[in-house]
Amino acid sequence: MKRPDLLALDADTLAALANRGLVKRAAKELDGGAGAVPELAADATLTGRFPDGTETVLPPGTGLDGGSCTCGAPGLCRHLVGLVLSYQHHHTSPADAQDHAQVPAPAPDPEAESGTAGSGTAGSGTGGAGHPAGLPWSPADVGDEALTVAVGARALAAARRTLRRGYTARLHHPTAAEPVPRAELATCTVRFPVPGALGYALTDTADDRRGEAIALAVWAFRAAAAASPADPSVQLRVGGAAGPALARARTALAAALDLAEELLLDGAAHAGPVLDAALRGARDTLAAHGLHWPADALDELTGLLADYTARGARYRPERHAHLIAELHARHRAALHEGATPASPVLGTGEPGSTPLRRVRLTALGCRISGGARERTAQVYFAHGGAGVALVLNRRWELPPDGPRPVGHELAGRRIAGAPLAALAAANVVSENASRTAGGTVTLGTGRLAGTGVTPVGSAWAELPEPLLVRDFAAHTERLRRLPPPLIRPRVAADAVRVVAVHAVEDLGYHPAEQRLEATVRDAHGCPATLAAPYNPYGPGGLDALAAALEPGDGGVRLVSAFVRAAPRGGLLIDPIAVLTPGGVVVPDLAAGSGSQDPGPAGPPPAGPIADALGAALAALALAAHRGLRHLGAGERDRLAESAAALARTGLSTAAGRIRALLRALAGDTHRAAATAWVDAQLYVLTAAELSDQDAAGGAPERRAR
Repeated sequence: MKRPDLLALDADTLAALANRGLVKRAAKELDGGAGAVPELAADATLTGRFPDGTETVLPPGTGLDGGSCTCGAPGLCRHLVGLVLSYQHHHTSPADAQDHAQVPAPAPDPEAESGTAGSGTAGSGTGGAGHPAGLPWSPADVGDEALTVAVGARALAAARRTLRRGYTARLHHPTAAEPVPRAELATCTVRFPVPGALGYALTDTADDRRGEAIALAVWAFRAAAAASPADPSVQLRVGGAAGPALARARTALAAALDLAEELLLDGAAHAGPVLDAALRGARDTLAAHGLHWPADALDELTGLLADYTARGARYRPERHAHLIAELHARHRAALHEGATPASPVLGTGEPGSTPLRRVRLTALGCRISGGARERTAQVYFAHGGAGVALVLNRRWELPPDGPRPVGHELAGRRIAGAPLAALAAANVVSENASRTAGGTVTLGTGRLAGTGVTPVGSAWAELPEPLLVRDFAAHTERLRRLPPPLIRPRVAADAVRVVAVHAVEDLGYHPAEQRLEATVRDAHGCPATLAAPYNPYGPGGLDALAAALEPGDGGVRLVSAFVRAAPRGGLLIDPIAVLTPGGVVVPDLAAGSGSQDPGPAGPPPAGPIADALGAALAALALAAHRGLRHLGAGERDRLAESAAALARTGLSTAAGRIRALLRALAGDTHRAAATAWVDAQLYVLTAAELSDQDAAGGAPERRAR
């Protein structure tokens, strides 16, 4: 008899379960002759006795945290790790190395009750429901008895409470390129590096929630096996049930939509304090009912209105119109899928914040923004173990008559005990961090917070895909498969990636648009557009970026950026920071006044479809800004001109939606006009998104239908 689960543990998994220091110390003691003498009992319990008299026990079916040791150290100790290493040393042979790579999954428990996670009765099923054809193993194969042993009854009960509310999971079954199955939950990621052994699952959530996260991940794999057994990567909702909570949620969302319609009719230009207060109340009600994504959209909308009232620089009519349309899009999408209380387009049931265990983050630079009375720093991080990007927000209030600092003057301000400039270009290890479903992260402060900051080094190059984009064409295809932005989860850093750049060409500056632009290529020669707009809160940013992108001294090889579909095909890269041979350059924190001239850029290529769609969105945004009740002849003429331009480019359905809006406006039927505006805005926004992905002729129009 052998313990294949222990033979399958490698140094990286052991370090993730304990920490690298314990692994190194245990390995050193083993090499020095102070390792344990392992003994395996008939029931697969492994016992080890060390030369100093310490006795350690590892029972089957649990992880290292299920073991015991007489040394008295709290939590995982070096003896538990040392017992694993000693067992591997005594029992690993070349044949074993082949065997333990494919550990057989445990057989389902024949005594367990039937049921599936997808039906809301997860946790009572046997597992073993199957998984994508041809793939070697899935957590869905593990039965309920093994799950209970691995996580414990208390964690299982907590997981069932979450299951009743419903939750979202994005699953990745094992492939040849990525052999470890993983589940991305709302606020943590669960990986299963040892086939059939849930006790060694890795998760970035805090230890007291680890078992619950593992159970939720297993149930999600079961639901996926039942719903889409041939799909190696899938996103789905698990659990949730209709009832009074659904009725209350529908009522809250309907009330928010009524207020959004009033705002559309009055416009930002005429919205008064009563409507603003009502919108804020609706936001709070949505949040109280767990409708996180509509509540977040409404929160951003009220922030824009406040910025417009204060004549702030961040108000944009196009964004104002986009948010009104987003609220309607989420409502319509929820109705289309049956309006389940755990709809992924509503964010229902997502936890507000989840504490993380010891977590390692790689900083990707920061962005500086602000207004008349505040400055905001957004520091972006890659969480390589979870495969996601996160953002840390820090806001500073400015005194009425005080200085108005810009990026490089904020670089010395401290966040989580470190200067902003250091934090934005560092590896961060924290013992006291938390993460929200929206992708924001909070780092603990104070002397006991346990946050360490070290230079970023080569960490960018070691990030996993898709955080590290090496193939532009493959990432473009990945973006094509995403749902429309209007109904995606509102994850703050969802578009943040590190891009591997092998060539920089045609670097130049657009004076009229205040934008630095270049063509960059990947290792296959595929081009992408790098475009960096001028940021008045980081005036030296374009100078620093232009200098970093110039060839010489090895050149730029890695760029952290917002990566989106370009308006005329390919990728559009909006840089946050660049990694040069001399280190990380964060443009928004660079000193300078923006006085250097990188030279003119060539004119952008013509695109009549994108131009027509852009003009239509601008006309619709102006109508929403003015208010449909208050439109004059100029705004109506602009709508008519945009409809004519759409028709000339072959986008006849989009033109028809705007003409329907004009007919409703001519009849002075304001409610009908509001509905027609929403129909037109949603259609044109969707067509513009499709145009970003496919520049061919009438393709956006056909696909938007």
